[in-house]
Amino acid sequence: MPKRARRVLSAEHKAQMTRGREEARVVRAYLEAINVPKRRGRQRTPESISRQLSQIEERLRAARGIDKLELLKQRRDLEAERAARSPVAAIAPLERDFVKVARSYGARKGIDYSLWRAAGVPAAVLTKARIQRGRKTDGAIRASGR
Repeated sequence: MPKRARRVLSAEHKAQMTRGREEARVVRAYLEAINVPKRRGRQRTPESISRQLSQIEERLRAARGIDKLELLKQRRDLEAERAARSPVAAIAPLERDFVKVARSYGARKGIDYSLWRAAGVPAAVLTKARIQRGRKTDGAIRASGR
């Protein structure tokens, strides 16, 4: 059997592939951030977390041995929860990056306004990304075969 000729990709094609992977990474990160499942049960407020942290700090001053270890763990867990509860700060950079790539990614993949909305993307974010309601993008038209 004859050897196959090695296919050489052009620099332009490699750049497009890299751009596509980067756009997919940005879209995936944003969609995962906005679709975090809600915790069941009573929700803690940032104030109650801060109050618990201050109580733990007081108890840590006198704690020894395993009690100190458990309090340190509780403090770490509460600090992580407090950081996770500031979604606006965490989502803002993801949203900014999403707005930059959503239009070209959607056009290439055939994703229109209604699909973005069904995925949970807020209308205001789609407006920032210049994705219009009711109009199919060039990519969506190609994907539908029209």
